[in-house]
Amino acid sequence: MKLGEKILFWIVGLLVVITVINFTVLQKASHNSVKPLYPILTHYDFTPTGLRGYSIYEHDNCYDCHKAVGSGTSMGVTLDGLGSKHDLNYFYNFLKYPEKTYGAETMAHGAPPKDAAYVSSLPDSDLHDMAVFVSELKADQGSSTAYEPPKGESSFIDTMLYMWTPDGWRSKYQDIRDWMKSKPQEAQHDGKQ
Repeated sequence: MKLGEKILFWIVGLLVVITVINFTVLQKASHNSVKPLYPILTHYDFTPTGLRGYSIYEHDNCYDCHKAVGSGTSMGVTLDGLGSKHDLNYFYNFLKYPEKTYGAETMAHGAPPKDAAYVSSLPDSDLHDMAVFVSELKADQGSSTAYEPPKGESSFIDTMLYMWTPDGWRSKYQDIRDWMKSKPQEAQHDGKQ
C-alpha cells in the first residue's frame, strides 16, 4: 500500500474504534442510569379492557409491524401516543373499516390480500378491546405524536413557519396554535378525527 492509503486506512480504523467505544459507553450509561437519557413523552395507564386489547395485540402479532409500549417494529405506524390524536370511535372504525375511516388506501389494513386484512374480521369485542388499548396510548403535549403543539411560544416553530411556508399559507390554513388559543380546552378535543 502507498503511504496515503495507509494513512486513510488508519484514520478510518480509528473512527470505527471511536464509534464503537462511544456506542458502548452510551449503552452502559443508559443501562445504569436511574433516569432516561431522553425524556419519555408517551405513557399509558391501561384499564382492564385496554389490557385485553394489549393481549390481543400481542397474540395476533401486531408488533410485527407496529411499535407500542416500547416493543415491536416501526414497519407500520408507531402506536405510542396515538390516543392523544384520535378517540376510541376512530380506532374502532379504523380497525373495522380501515380504508373508509382513513380516507385513502392503506398499506396493510383493508381487503385481502393485504397482510392485516384479518384484523377487520376479528370479533367486534376484540376490535373494541384493541381500540381501547390504542386509545389509552397517550402522549404529552409537544411530543412528536401528540395532537397539541408544545405549550407557550416557540421561536423555533415561528422561524420554521416564516422560512418554509408558502406566502398564501396563512390565508388558506389556520395555525393550530392560533386555533387552540381561540377554543376552550374542552372544544379542542372535539375537533379531533
